[in-house]
Amino acid sequence: MEVLFATTNPAKIKSYKEKLEEHGIKVLTLKDLGLNIDVEETGRSAIENACIKAETYGKLAKKITIGIDTNLFFENVPENKQPGTHVRRVNGKTLTDEEMIEYYKNLANEFGGKLTAKWVNGIAIYNGEETKTYSFAKSKFYLVNTESEKRHPGYPLDSISIIPEFNKYLTDLTEEEMETRAKEQNENNKENAVDAICKILKNM
Repeated sequence: MEVLFATTNPAKIKSYKEKLEEHGIKVLTLKDLGLNIDVEETGRSAIENACIKAETYGKLAKKITIGIDTNLFFENVPENKQPGTHVRRVNGKTLTDEEMIEYYKNLANEFGGKLTAKWVNGIAIYNGEETKTYSFAKSKFYLVNTESEKRHPGYPLDSISIIPEFNKYLTDLTEEEMETRAKEQNENNKENAVDAICKILKNM
């Protein structure tokens, strides 16, 4: 089976492509098909935006298309300060990785230097006739007003994210610590997401 993965984020593509291809699903990217349009993400949630991306690109490419989006939520922060689905877009501008780091450092500073945060992920699959969805949330972490010098391209907030169980920046975790965290959270979520995607594709 061949599907289009509707994202330009290289980290997301790498993360899911390898897992899906283990299940016999060939993953094409927007770059592979020469699709370069600006999709207006007007949804109020990760699921709504994932649907918008999957359906928009799916209709253009005439292929089964997977859309993924993410909400960032902060505890004890008013609604007008919540990034929601617009984590990278602020005041109508799409921020670079370094601009994101600076913006969220300043936001954390407004609330005492540390925000308790969590990511909520939405996945949508469009097959030309219908759209089906799946969502999951990751465990809490701290977003702070200081930064690590290390970077994870495509995931800039990793450089200002403190993982409570290690009291370290996400970018500063050792390979062993990353593996431990992955087993407890990331890989489980990813495996569940990949399993959900495979199940949806099988039943569409």
